[in-house]
Amino acid sequence: MNLNDLFAVAALRAPDKVALEFRAGDALQTWTYRDLFARAEAIAAGLQERGVRQGDRVAFFLSNRPEFVVTYLALLRLGAILVPLNLRYRRVEIAHILTDCAPVLIVSEAAEVDVLADAGVGTALPIPVLTVEEMDGWEKGSGCAGAARVAADDLAMILYTSGTTGRSKGAMITHNNVMATVTGLLAAWGWQADDRLLLVLPLFHTHGLVVGLHCALAAGATVLLRVKFENGRTLTELQSGAATLFFGVPTIYVRLVEELQALPAVDLSSMRLFCSGSAPLSVETFDAFARLTGHTILERYGMTETGMNLSNPYAGLRIAGSVGTPLPGVSMRIVDGEGRDVPVGQEGELLVSGSNVFAGYWNAPDKTAASFCYDAQGVRWFMTGDLARQDPATGAVTLLGRRHELIISGGFNIYPREIEELLMGYPGITEAAVIGMPHSRWGEVPVAYLVCHTPVDDGELAAYCRANLASFKVPALFCRVDALPRNAMGKLQKHLLARPGS
Repeated sequence: MNLNDLFAVAALRAPDKVALEFRAGDALQTWTYRDLFARAEAIAAGLQERGVRQGDRVAFFLSNRPEFVVTYLALLRLGAILVPLNLRYRRVEIAHILTDCAPVLIVSEAAEVDVLADAGVGTALPIPVLTVEEMDGWEKGSGCAGAARVAADDLAMILYTSGTTGRSKGAMITHNNVMATVTGLLAAWGWQADDRLLLVLPLFHTHGLVVGLHCALAAGATVLLRVKFENGRTLTELQSGAATLFFGVPTIYVRLVEELQALPAVDLSSMRLFCSGSAPLSVETFDAFARLTGHTILERYGMTETGMNLSNPYAGLRIAGSVGTPLPGVSMRIVDGEGRDVPVGQEGELLVSGSNVFAGYWNAPDKTAASFCYDAQGVRWFMTGDLARQDPATGAVTLLGRRHELIISGGFNIYPREIEELLMGYPGITEAAVIGMPHSRWGEVPVAYLVCHTPVDDGELAAYCRANLASFKVPALFCRVDALPRNAMGKLQKHLLARPGS
């Protein structure tokens, strides 16, 4: 079975059920499962006529909109591979990803064409761009050869993430990887065909794409797709009774709590589940949301490379600060620095194994090999880089921090080395080090420490960063230091950098 087969089940069972509702401003569009798959087939034919074939990479630079969904379904039908790009990415990030994965086509929207051009698309990167506006009016072409024969271990998507020591890496996600996460979550969270998911998370991110969209379509549920999260509007919709499920990152829940605190009372009786992921949820936000709404947020833990790994229970005690226990089909270990299992209750690095774990990094066999280890039985384990501890009484896992220096801001991953390399290319800067600083709304924000040999204007430097990086990666502060702390071997010791205000 592949993802095209999985989604087709829902379309066959209830073809006239609403699969997708899209609201942008006051405009509302609804798509039944029949509409969705008919449109996807038409787009597949059009893409096929334009040379897209099985195994080809197709990049998406799209906001949340129905065309993202139907064009992705068209790629599945053709056996092509989705490469979604964060819509906030700019010149450096876009050029790197497109150079690395070499897509045969970029699907975008007219409003984003200039951003792609600034990254070199059409000049240094001669990749054709097809806008969704150009696809309006496409009809089913006579050349459509039907669904490709796609194996479960074929790639469905390449999702770009990063390590702390280099440029972003493309995680190769197979159909089977996605189906393992989806089927595990369908069982663990009690998905039903009459569920309605209010989806405000971006589809270019694994949280919105795999956890949200894929689970809803596989369950035959309805996706209430919105362009983005908006405090007041989202809360109004949650109170309207239209939705039963809502997924967010901690920053979203912080904002919802702020809105809720200004209201006398709310009625969220239609909701059966609120989930949080992509970054740690604070105990304060967890408790405040429960007090204000009567709903206890379910926190879970996943990664781009693995889909979902662990979850608090749908029916049972949800523990603040915990990410629960392994999902169906997922195995875990907590090990010391030598790869030996630690006693339950002790801290170590979390390893996971299962059909949900990705195939490896695109064009990076060395990085793939360095990310896995094998036990005495030959089982392959992915080394998450996260430190964790398992409660001896409940078995629930608590994440304690990251072995690497990843910064998570508003649910988005920020990798210091990428910012540091950009900063050190700026005139006047000799050295740069970036760390995360706690932030009440975003969880963390990046802060840059600079050694400069000539004066550097902070405003001009921030503008330079905004032109080359996504806005959430722009350092919140630029701190001048005479020298960066290093050990006798010359290795940078970031933990010795004084936090701003300390």
